[in-house]
Amino acid sequence: MNIQPTALADARLIKLDPKGDERGFFMRTFCEETFAKWGLETRFVQHNASRSRLKGTLRGMHFQRSPHTEVKVVRCVRGAVFDVIIDLRRSSTTYGRWQGFELTDANHALLYVPAGFAHGFQTLADDSEVTYLVSSAYAPQAEVGVRWNDTRFDIKWPLVPTVQSERDTRWPDFTDIDAF
Repeated sequence: MNIQPTALADARLIKLDPKGDERGFFMRTFCEETFAKWGLETRFVQHNASRSRLKGTLRGMHFQRSPHTEVKVVRCVRGAVFDVIIDLRRSSTTYGRWQGFELTDANHALLYVPAGFAHGFQTLADDSEVTYLVSSAYAPQAEVGVRWNDTRFDIKWPLVPTVQSERDTRWPDFTDIDAF
C-alpha cells in the first residue's frame, strides 16, 4: 500500500500494489497496522456496495451529522467513477474545498474520506460498482447532503448527470451553519 496525501487535509489516496502471475493478481485492500501507522481510522462497522447501471449516474453529496459522522474508504471494483469529497470541517485549513479522484477497477486506488467530509461520485462507465468501508453505522436521522451543483463549491463534474435520485436533486445549498 502506498498512502499519499491529497490536496485536502487528512484525506488520503491509497494506491494498492497487486502481485500478479498467470492466474491473475492478489492485493491487500486494508491493513490495520498500515492504517494505524498513518493515523487513519482502523475500525469499520459496515462494508457497503453500490452499483450504478448507467454512465453519468451521480450519487451525492452525502454526509452524516454528529455523533454519527463517518470515515469512508472508497474503492471502485467495476467500471470507473469520478469520486468527489468536500471538506466541511470549519477548523480545517482546507475548509470548503473539494477534490475529485478517478477511481477505476484498473487503477486499484482507494480514497480515504475523513469524518466531516461530504462524499459523492459520478460514474464514468456503465455498470460501475463502488464498495466502501464505513466507520459508523448508517443513521437515517443523521444523513444530510449538499446540492451536487452548489455554486459555492463549483464542482467540475466530468459529465452532465444522466441519472440521480430525487433526494439527491433536492439537497440544499451549503451554509456555514452546516459545517462541523
